[in-house]
Amino acid sequence: MDNNMDNNSNNIIVLMVCPVSNYLEQEIEKSFKVFKLWHFEDKEQFINTHKDSIQAVVGSAAAGADAELIESLPKLEIVATCSVGLDKIDLARCKEKGIRVANTPDVLTDDVADLAIGLILAVLRRICESDRYVRSGEWKKGEFKMTTKFTGKSVGILGMGRIGTVIAKRAEAFDCIIGYNSRTEKPNLNYKYYPNLIDLASNCQILVVACSLTEETQHIVNRQVINALGPKGVLINIGRGLLVDEHELVSALLQGRLGGAGLDVFEHEPDVPEELIGLENVVLLPHVASATVETRKAMADLVVGNLQAHFGKKPLLTPVV
Repeated sequence: MDNNMDNNSNNIIVLMVCPVSNYLEQEIEKSFKVFKLWHFEDKEQFINTHKDSIQAVVGSAAAGADAELIESLPKLEIVATCSVGLDKIDLARCKEKGIRVANTPDVLTDDVADLAIGLILAVLRRICESDRYVRSGEWKKGEFKMTTKFTGKSVGILGMGRIGTVIAKRAEAFDCIIGYNSRTEKPNLNYKYYPNLIDLASNCQILVVACSLTEETQHIVNRQVINALGPKGVLINIGRGLLVDEHELVSALLQGRLGGAGLDVFEHEPDVPEELIGLENVVLLPHVASATVETRKAMADLVVGNLQAHFGKKPLLTPVV
């Protein structure tokens, strides 16, 4: 525990709204009193009973603090999320009420970028399919089909923030031609900027979705973007499921209007469209881009560090609000 924190910190009550990791739970419990919302059948009654004592909320990419929860906790001072994404938190309501918000940027950037490249390779080289080919004994009956190389491909990146920039750097190592679409052009980058996403999709063979989910970006990858990417194009999503119109994605894959997809995120996790399950040109992962032991520990440490900083009257380590 931070020695500069008030000795009464164990009286501070933290509400965890969803399971994150045993390590995070244990670390928070060293410094604070913790309630785990998923342990309570009647969540509404639980919150009503404890609303005047809960001072912090901890969430993740799965759940955070919406307007309803924020309004129901009058003593809430800080929301700390074990994620870089903020789409599960009502930031406007937090600002309005003076509630601090902290996330876990930077520490997960490398892992997410690594996985994006892994998905590209898995889709183009049919790694998962060829693994099944060996295990099922099919190899004894004949050679596996030809696949597609990654080196030298044109890669479009939607969202040139921390993660997008690192994905571009990794793709450069494969001699890829990089283009990007972002809210604004990044003057320090030598990659071609496309102000229009459809233009980017028309000019790349692989489109990587790496932007933040906001009201404006929900379903930003729509039918027009998918059609522009085309029947030989590959879509990779390591951002958020809602960035892609999943219905249109499924339709394009089934009709052959899109060549393939590598997906770590989905619209209604953990539910995945049944139609995707049987497609060999699609690689499906259970939202694990940052799920390495090293990174999840670093993320958890940041969450705890932000809580300790706030209640120790020190600046937050990674402030958002």
